[in-house]
Amino acid sequence: MTPEHAPSSERTPRLNPAAMTIQDAARLLTKAGGMRVDASQIRADIESGAPTNADGTINLVHYAAWLVREMAAGGGAVGD
Repeated sequence: MTPEHAPSSERTPRLNPAAMTIQDAARLLTKAGGMRVDASQIRADIESGAPTNADGTINLVHYAAWLVREMAAGGGAVGD
């Protein structure tokens, strides 16, 4: 294993975009999108049918695809 791929206890854990907690997803989407995304908005989307992994985490690609489908069908934005 090369050093850059070896696990290190000195590094902070990396986020996995295929399995993010709701809170981590909200923080990342807030930083990336330029508008505040609250965890309650994501929970509302989940209650409206947004996909989650079996363990309750979110795959950001699947979530983004769901949001695009919702907007194309005349639905709202995140948390609407």
